[in-house]
Amino acid sequence: MNAPNRFVMPSPLDELRAAFPDATLVPQVTADGIPTIWVARTEIVAVARFLRLHALRTYPMLLDLHGVDERMRVHRPVGTPISDFTLIVHLTSPFHSHDVRLKVALAGEPPTAPTLSGVYPNADWYEREAFDMLGFHFEGHPGLRRILMPPTWPGHPLRKDHPARATEAGPFRLTMEKREQEMAALAFDPADWGMKRERERSDFMFLNLGPQHPGTHGLLRFVLQLDGEEIVRAIPDIGYHHRGAEKMGERQSWHSYIPYTDRVDYFSGVMNNLGYLMSLETLAGIQVPARAATIRVMMSELFRLCSHLVWLGTFAQDIGALSPVFYMFTDREKAFDIVEAVTGGRMHPAWFRLGGTAADLPNGWERLFREFLDWLPPRLDEYEKLVMGSAILKARTVGIGEFNLEEALDWGVTGAGLRALGVDWDLRKARPYSGYENFTFDVPTANRGDAWTRSWVRFQEMRESLKIIEQCVANMPAGPYKADHPLTTPPAKERTMHDIETLIHHFLGVSWGPVIPAGEACIPIEASKGVTGWALTSDGSTTSYRTRIRTPSFAHMQMIPLLTAGGTIADLMAILAAMDFILADLDR
Repeated sequence: MNAPNRFVMPSPLDELRAAFPDATLVPQVTADGIPTIWVARTEIVAVARFLRLHALRTYPMLLDLHGVDERMRVHRPVGTPISDFTLIVHLTSPFHSHDVRLKVALAGEPPTAPTLSGVYPNADWYEREAFDMLGFHFEGHPGLRRILMPPTWPGHPLRKDHPARATEAGPFRLTMEKREQEMAALAFDPADWGMKRERERSDFMFLNLGPQHPGTHGLLRFVLQLDGEEIVRAIPDIGYHHRGAEKMGERQSWHSYIPYTDRVDYFSGVMNNLGYLMSLETLAGIQVPARAATIRVMMSELFRLCSHLVWLGTFAQDIGALSPVFYMFTDREKAFDIVEAVTGGRMHPAWFRLGGTAADLPNGWERLFREFLDWLPPRLDEYEKLVMGSAILKARTVGIGEFNLEEALDWGVTGAGLRALGVDWDLRKARPYSGYENFTFDVPTANRGDAWTRSWVRFQEMRESLKIIEQCVANMPAGPYKADHPLTTPPAKERTMHDIETLIHHFLGVSWGPVIPAGEACIPIEASKGVTGWALTSDGSTTSYRTRIRTPSFAHMQMIPLLTAGGTIADLMAILAAMDFILADLDR
């Protein structure tokens, strides 16, 4: 008897070859296993549109878009096009949890490609960033201008010939000419922002909100076009918190960059280490022991709670409730007591290491966690009534800043914002990593994309984090806290005293750090604010050739014009409060 026919889903490359028989499509093998395809510059828009709308397994979300300066790279993938620069487009499907990576070889000055903003609206900011950082030009882009650097900045910081350290540049001098140039650049002209000064029979009012405003939680500016109290358009002006995190990632050794990762989403601590190290371990082929993986999960979920508690307190504070933030900071201090006992640090412990953690759990760690597990749940019950059940808070957030599923996919929404629309896409479930497949927990979802519903989903996530931590405490595996691998662990002390070769190996491994095999990898994780991805390119050296950080705050902030149109300034404050963004996560 013949076996029944089984339909096998074709690969993205097979589908593209069938749809574009005359196109030049070159596959590339990467360490992370994501299908990676080189596409001609003239065909990238058509290919992206096909993958979004017509493929058997569509890719409705642009997860990331960035570039690489290839001019100093030594170990290029065999058989791939030679280029001065490479444009990288990372597409994903939250419904099938599959990714595809498109690459375009660029040459000439300036490197030029057609814009993808007509296919994926959120390509707008990503292309502006590639223009700002690498000098890429995108034909047809609606407003190609700098986004992170000041408009007067010379050069493009992520090019290899741009200085990486202050010692590589001359001393700063503020001449009168430069002062006048900087002052002229600060002058406000609505036309530069795509806004009109007037309409028939009335003038618009323009309000500068920030960059010093308590509702923006730091250096973030909005230019508001107002018709009375109604917002006609609200445009974010970002970059005030930009510190060159990606450039630093290409300057530091693989090990010495770990503390820098803590400062990206600075409320999520070691969770930043996890995303970075998982991509690095994928490049190096390192298998993390079960105990180390479980410790990582436990500490990451503890920091997810820390982040969510700060968000909940400041969310209530921005709406006008001043008391809750003091209660929730008290709870976070309880969590930080555990972090300090385990790692020796508090907010930025930088404790994860290549292949595991910096040390094993200390004696008495179970008691600390169990006390916290007893402490927090009843307080969450109180907060659900005090904050989420507040009639005033609901009046300020229900129906405010609402978007639908199509808009969420257009603008790259991940995390609680997407789950509030009923999409149960959580990478801990959909694409388990670090042993998350061994834990029982739910993915909270809802069916409305307004500020209150997004907040409710985020609040429920705290209860699920407690479940995961409780299972870690009850089922912590025995074994090593770090992989026994030459790139993670120096030779034993007694061997270094035996021969000079082993001593040299120990010295170089500690002082210079590991040499990571050439390749590319990005392992996205479900961070506290959405999907975070560290796309690392190794050129077979002790440092990263290209470090790209995909952060959720950058994608979410781009939606502000959509979320605020027709609302009031008070609505803008509520929308920002419910967003759960971090400026270092936004600007990097």
